[in-house]
Amino acid sequence: MIHDIIKIVQDYWLLLLIGQYPNGPLGGLANTLILSVFSIALAFPLSILLALARMSKWRTLRWPVTFLVYVTRGVPLLMLILWCYFLVPLLTGADVPSFVTMLTTLVVYQSCFLSEVVRSGIVALGHGQMEAAKALGHSYPSAMRYVVLPQALYNVIPSILSTFVSTIKDTTLGSVINVPDLTFAANQVNNDLLTQPFQVYLILALIYYVICWSLTHAAKRLEGSISRRRAGLSGKGEDAPSITSKLVSE
Repeated sequence: MIHDIIKIVQDYWLLLLIGQYPNGPLGGLANTLILSVFSIALAFPLSILLALARMSKWRTLRWPVTFLVYVTRGVPLLMLILWCYFLVPLLTGADVPSFVTMLTTLVVYQSCFLSEVVRSGIVALGHGQMEAAKALGHSYPSAMRYVVLPQALYNVIPSILSTFVSTIKDTTLGSVINVPDLTFAANQVNNDLLTQPFQVYLILALIYYVICWSLTHAAKRLEGSISRRRAGLSGKGEDAPSITSKLVSE
């Protein structure tokens, strides 16, 4: 079996890496990583806006966003993908590429999950930072931008990285709507060989495992680093620098 796996990798490594490019669309592992990176890059700023909207005092803003977050988090991602894939062209009359459909779905889906991560980071800081910033003359937007959000986002970096890992695994569902990602390339290899599905999907699983394990390990190291930094600052007591103390000195 090991010989079969080595033979498959030797024969199809380029297809698994970049798909049919340059004779066709970019695919394979490259497309999976591009899709994941763009999804998180677009979902992250949107998640901050959703988190702030969920914490807003205006009910007309808070309630619809809360409803959106809860519904999106409660619906399977595959169902959202199929809704976007079939309903958007039906409603708009435009032919939407499968890559754009998958990217849009992932952005909406992950932004709702990330918004809860960001919101929990803000809540974990307590009211002290906001009150201190307001005491220094900052308005609510200014205090949130320069005092609260930098600390909250720093604290949730490991969770954001974990969400990125989940996004990489979620991209496998793109093969359902013919997104040429790594799983789609593996399906092509399997259709070509026909008699070695176990070996093909074992290779696929190993690739995803290596990527996700590496990122998860990095997230754990980051979390440990942040925890040690917190412990060091708390041990210093009043000598520990903070954003609000820097604002006072300025």
